[in-house]
Amino acid sequence: MAPRPLKAVLTVAAAAAFSLTAVPAQAAPTDPDPAAWAQLTTTYTATGKYGYAPLAVADGFKPTPCVPGMGYHYVNPANVGQTDPAKPAALLYVDGPHGRKLVAVEWVVQAKDGVARPTMFGEDFQGPDTLPDPLGPSYTLHAWIYKTNPSGLFNPTNPDVTCGPAAPTSTPPQPEWLADIDWTDLVT
Repeated sequence: MAPRPLKAVLTVAAAAAFSLTAVPAQAAPTDPDPAAWAQLTTTYTATGKYGYAPLAVADGFKPTPCVPGMGYHYVNPANVGQTDPAKPAALLYVDGPHGRKLVAVEWVVQAKDGVARPTMFGEDFQGPDTLPDPLGPSYTLHAWIYKTNPSGLFNPTNPDVTCGPAAPTSTPPQPEWLADIDWTDLVT
């Protein structure tokens, strides 16, 4: 093959490969508009650090019991009522072999008189559903951005999430000499 046609074939093959990698990882019949993935970048950026659940607790998220199909909700009351992609009201976790694993986020807006059903990412919030006190009737929107949901990115429940007995955590033993190190100086 001559150099010029070979270069054209390689260029087309590379372009095809790159276009395939741009397809969202979660393909389901109920997938949202592709623009939602770009908007969810803000959510990823704001919540990525909460992959380590103790950081969520330190930032005001309070753990609640496990809900089948959803997991453990860590709720930040200060974020209830927000429709800011960077401020979900709840982080959803499941138990894993090394502790809790972040799987989804949720926004909650109370359904008070005169409150219209909110919309984010081109999706209407679900509900209103009656949530535990003090929330009461509320609209919710889930985004399964850390675990693929076969039912769809914004579906409220995930059939792969269960509330089984807590998995044992396996933490390697820590040598005594590590106990005296102030790790906060190294992180900040």
